Amino acid sequence: MTETRTSGTTPGEHRKAAWAAWIGSALEYYDFFIYGTAAALVFNKIFFPASSPATGTLLALATFGVGYLARPIGAFVLGHVGDRFGRKQVLVLTVLLMGVATVGVGCLPTYEQIGVAAPITLVVLRLLQGFSAAGEQSGASSMALEHAPEHRRGYFTSFTLSGTQAGQILATAIFLPIAALPQEQLLSWGWRVPFWLSGVVVIVALVIRRTLDETPVFRQEVDKGDGELPMAVLFRDHWASVLRVVVASTVAAVSTIFTVHALSYAVNTIGLERSPMLWVGVLANVVALAAIPLCALLSDRIGRKPVFIGGTAASAVLMFGYLWSISTGQYSLIFLTGILLFGVAYSAPNGVWPSFYAEMFPPKVRLSGMAVGTQIGFAIAGFSPSIAEAIGPGRDGWIAVSAFVAVLCACNIIAVATGRETHRVPTAELGAVRPAVARS
Repeated sequence: MTETRTSGTTPGEHRKAAWAAWIGSALEYYDFFIYGTAAALVFNKIFFPASSPATGTLLALATFGVGYLARPIGAFVLGHVGDRFGRKQVLVLTVLLMGVATVGVGCLPTYEQIGVAAPITLVVLRLLQGFSAAGEQSGASSMALEHAPEHRRGYFTSFTLSGTQAGQILATAIFLPIAALPQEQLLSWGWRVPFWLSGVVVIVALVIRRTLDETPVFRQEVDKGDGELPMAVLFRDHWASVLRVVVASTVAAVSTIFTVHALSYAVNTIGLERSPMLWVGVLANVVALAAIPLCALLSDRIGRKPVFIGGTAASAVLMFGYLWSISTGQYSLIFLTGILLFGVAYSAPNGVWPSFYAEMFPPKVRLSGMAVGTQIGFAIAGFSPSIAEAIGPGRDGWIAVSAFVAVLCACNIIAVATGRETHRVPTAELGAVRPAVARS
């Protein structure tokens, strides 16, 4: 059966765009995730040693969340660049900024060496990471969707998130031998190695992304040349869709609680070994690599909303099981619930949101709409580990933290359920609705 292609896209281009999104996102989010792992395991000791252990952990996790503060700002800037000058320009810029910031973190002196300037510089570099990440997934998703065949947009756009999971696998795998180092070596030089390796990431990603072709959809939009600023159009005609994406994107708290808070809770509160907990993340992400495209394929058949909502509801329930299993210290339960939560359940919203959000907007404001909406929602999710540390301290804190995640998941379900089903809408008609209809 011949695939219906987006106008102007030649055979094979949609696959090239999808794989370029996958590889670029994997490399970009390797950088982003090694910071989260280091924040949970190391930064409280080398950047906040004057604080009590509990306060140092809270401050270290707060620096992870700070990166999300820059995301809304980055979304406005990079969203405008992507909708005005092209998806390719954003994808090259984001990976360059991320690489510079990440290598910079690996070169930072510690608190003992330069005092308070160390954590301040750490926060500045983390802000630069967040600024860069703001345009990454939206740019890659827009590129993949606009090259994708009709009725398979979910599948090809999901490569962006499969790449993100691959980046997390790589980041965690790199930290496995590092975490096994003696404490003195880990805190002196070991933690820096994953950050230095980002230099290789930058070179590879730049080479890959510079070979991408701009999408036919964007070229057609440029040819129209109506002169209106994308952000002005976005907030005049599509504000309801932006708001829906903001609320729906808070489901990312499942990811930040799983990857950052649960790791800190297991190692620093319960006293479990670092390596097994890192392996939970590796195995869950390996499962997710297969589950994400399968969930996206299912959404191409039955719709975005049922897959999205089902996965979010399952994630809310399984979070209780995962954090409880950590509190018991039983590794078999931890591995089982962790893989079910992050590898299977969370893969449903993760595999669907790149297409579902992108399909809410026309090409003129697609990257801006996705970037602004997701990054505000992700900013909330980014502070989830800090909020979790504050509301759920101690061994029994898992109950309050799980309830917090469940509330965010409930908000996500409402936002998605009230949105428009788009999996059968032709690509050329996506986002082409009157403001009154969009708000209904």
